[in-house]
Amino acid sequence: MLRFLCIFFKRSESIRSFSSLSVDVTLDPDTADPYLILSEDGKQVRYGDIEQDVPEIPERVVDRSVLAKQGFSSGRFYYEVQVKGKTHWCLGVARESINRKEEITASPNNGVWILMLVNENQYLACDNQYVSLSLRVKPEKVGVFVDKEGLVSFYDVESRSNLYSFTGQTFTDKLYPAFDPGLNDKGKNSSPLIISLT
Repeated sequence: MLRFLCIFFKRSESIRSFSSLSVDVTLDPDTADPYLILSEDGKQVRYGDIEQDVPEIPERVVDRSVLAKQGFSSGRFYYEVQVKGKTHWCLGVARESINRKEEITASPNNGVWILMLVNENQYLACDNQYVSLSLRVKPEKVGVFVDKEGLVSFYDVESRSNLYSFTGQTFTDKLYPAFDPGLNDKGKNSSPLIISLT
């Protein structure tokens, strides 16, 4: 499966400054791909090997993805996701008007701002061209910060370091936190993505 008129956050700035911007994000089951399994509290998602019998509704997303219930039209917000133990995941934000019924290439041009892990240790920022990231340590928890004036940034919560920032972006409609836990991969990637409070 997301011009500053406000404050521009430098890459080196501590994510402690985002604590007041934290939002309580929960997953929206009406948007979940039929193969995804969500926890009852809406805080965890993992991939199941069996397609579930769910109603076909316009809100539902394909391609192993699920969106949050919360959408943001303005301002700034921040949330954190535990990715420990996973070999594949995608995190970020998507605009409300994305095509939910077809697989799309994750890129700002397509209304999706995503950071991903593939093949266990390959980190990619899905900019309009994929950007390979060289990380010394595998993040166990990733923070996502969004300023609707034009910024989406990803952070390693433990080291408080910036992983990647999409800058100078233009957002024309609501942005929703987006999650793809990746395929189960014969149990190697069975750990869920877990939305955590800061």
